[in-house]
Order: sequence, then C-alpha cells, then structure tokens
Amino acid sequence: MNAGRPVPAVVVADTGAVLALLDADDRHHADMRALYAGDPDAWLLPWAILPEVDYLVARELGAAAERAWLEDLAAGAFEIEWGSRRDIAAARGIESRYPALAMGLVDAIVMATAERLRADIATVDLRHFAAVRLAHAPRLLPRDVRPPRKLRRR
Repeated sequence: MNAGRPVPAVVVADTGAVLALLDADDRHHADMRALYAGDPDAWLLPWAILPEVDYLVARELGAAAERAWLEDLAAGAFEIEWGSRRDIAAARGIESRYPALAMGLVDAIVMATAERLRADIATVDLRHFAAVRLAHAPRLLPRDVRPPRKLRRR
C-alpha cells in the first residue's frame, strides 16, 4: 500500500465507503474492496452511518441487498462504534468550525470518532473529509494509500 505508514489498527468508515464496498458497480468498489479485504477487522462503523447506509442500500441496490446488509450487521460482519455523548459534542465542534461545508451530523460523527480513536477514515467524500483538519491528521483511504501517479513528460 503506502510506503511510509501502514494502515492502522482502526479504519473508521463513512457512508460512501460502505456503499462503495457493497456495490460492485460503484466506481470506487475495487479500491474499497481491496482496502477492506486487507484487514476487515480494522473497519469500524460509527452508529450514525447505519440508518443512512440502510436507506441508500435499499434505494440504490434494492431490497435483497438491504436484507443482506442487515444480515451482515446482525452476524457481526462489521464492528459498530456506538460512541458517547462526547462524540456528539466533538461532532458539533467540528461542524461549527466548517459551516460552509454544511456537512451535517453523520460526517461530523465519523470525523469525531476517527479523531477520538486516532484512526484513519475510509471515504470517497473528499469534499468534506479532505477540507477538515483533525488533530491527528488521518489518512483518507483509499486516496492516501494509492501509489503516487507518475507525471507524464511533454
């Protein structure tokens, strides 16, 4: 993966990362699948993404995919971080520092959880996650573990 820093023991996933993992037709699926396959036990899903993922899986992928998603959750395929009241306060603080992003509770909870755990973040939402500076400077996966692109000479 990335020369310099291995993937940490915890990768906090956002909604888009989980959707890309579940949807074989998503343009980010191969990257998320490779990241997840590298260490599925490292993935942690904050509680706040669960209803959003459920809604989007049902809407975008259909009832069978939603049932499979719920079965995976019930079977423990993903570790869920239930958080605490402090996470909500931290999320509110993050969201209030970046009002122009209008990121909302879900993304802010993902960031607050990652910050508390000093974890990297699995995301395809670079608009929000790349704009926010967290204390521990997490990598945004898979973006920050891809080999650098070679520049073409003219």
